[in-house]
Order: sequence, then structure tokens, then C-alpha cells
Amino acid sequence: MVKLAANLSMMFNEFEFLDRFSKASESGFKGVEYLFPYDYGKDHLLNLLGENGLVQVLHNLPAGDWDSGERGIACHPDRVGEFKEGVELAVEYASTLGCPQVNCLAGILPGDIGEGEAHKTFVDNLRYAAPIFKNKGIKLIIESINTIDMPGFFLNNTEQAKGILSDVGSDNLSLQYDMYHMQIMEGDLARTVESNLKDISHMQLADNPGRHEPGTGEINYDFLFQFIDEIGYEGWIGCEYIPAATTLEGLSWIDPYIKT
Repeated sequence: MVKLAANLSMMFNEFEFLDRFSKASESGFKGVEYLFPYDYGKDHLLNLLGENGLVQVLHNLPAGDWDSGERGIACHPDRVGEFKEGVELAVEYASTLGCPQVNCLAGILPGDIGEGEAHKTFVDNLRYAAPIFKNKGIKLIIESINTIDMPGFFLNNTEQAKGILSDVGSDNLSLQYDMYHMQIMEGDLARTVESNLKDISHMQLADNPGRHEPGTGEINYDFLFQFIDEIGYEGWIGCEYIPAATTLEGLSWIDPYIKT
């Protein structure tokens, strides 16, 4: 059966962030993910995980000034030093939290550089980071994001992401496949997942349009969950969606998959 993780950056927003751990646990989730842990003490987060019987399945590398609109800096040639500092911080947090993988957001293509320079910078940064994470037993992953919600995001489709993996050439770099983003950018979800299964270490979901919970849009998640099980995917699926109402009001969709 699929393993669903609550995304605490989007779900349970009716509650303060640190209260969302207990709400996720009470709702039946065993795993959690969220954008960034860095505003909180590592030990405090670790205690919240332990107290609520949760595992941390994913967080992101530092991604620049998120509040001002930055969405990663890994493809920015003028931010390489900052990227390397972020790698150190992410390793510290992931190691303490027992988080098995960290996502590297490529970022929005800067207006003053070409795609070739951004590609080279991204590849060089990943070549730097992948062995550092590997040394700590942590997988590094990259995510393609749709350019409707995030205009200009550099990494935005599966073929491009596979090219990045090939160019980096690390056995410690793989894909995070977000079914919502890729439904918008390319569709053909089941076949794409199956043909790239060996490279996918994490998945995320939301329905389209609206980015709400499964069952509110066009994506057939009942079919996809069964299909993903049948082809042998063993990783987590993060529920990175915006609840259509409150989180608790919209959680009945998980009953066949998470409640015992």
C-alpha cells in the first residue's frame, strides 16, 4: 500500500506550525515533510517527531529568500557560495532529524544569464553536494516544477531532469516526481512513472486544477495509487496540496490508504 506523508507546509494550516505534527499523527499519518526546518531548533523538531510517532521523509535545501519570491538558488552562478553554505546546514538538519533525503530546488532562471550557464551551474552544484550527502547516508533529489504556478522555474519537465541526472553522474542523485506539476507540464503520469521508476526516490501529489486534495480534479489517484503499488514503488508520496476547505474537512480521501 502507498505510504502517504503529510506536507506540513500546506496541510493543517488551521494550526500553528509546531502543532501540525500532532494533528498529522492524530489523522493517521506516519510520515511528514515540509519546505524548510531551519527556523526551528533541530532537537525540538526531533522531539516533536518522536512524541508523535512520525518520521521525517523530506525537506528542502535552503532556497534563498522564499518570502521575496526566490524559489531556489542552485542554478544561479552568483550564489554558489551561498548554495554551499546551505548544503552544510541541510546536512546538519537532515542528519539530526533522520531525514533520508533532501530536495534541491533549481530556482527561477535569472534574467541576465542563458539556459546553458544555468544548466552548468546547477550540474556543478549538484556534483558538489551529492557526495557530501552520500557521506551522511542522505539521498539528494531534484524536482521539476510547472511554469504556470512558478513562471521561469529552470527545471520543469522529466526529460530535462533525466538529462541533469546523466550530466551529474552521481549514484546519490535521483528524482522527486510531483504528479501535480507534471500533470500540468506533460501528463501521461502512469507511463512516465513506470519508465523512470529506478530514478524516482520520492513523489508528491495534488489534484489539478486548483492544487487541492485528490478527488477534486482531473487526476485519477485511485488508479495511480494501485498502479504505483503494482510496479513496485516503495518510497513515500508527500501530500503537497492546498486543502479546498480545512484540512480535516477534506481528509476522507485518505481513509482507504492510511486508516487502520
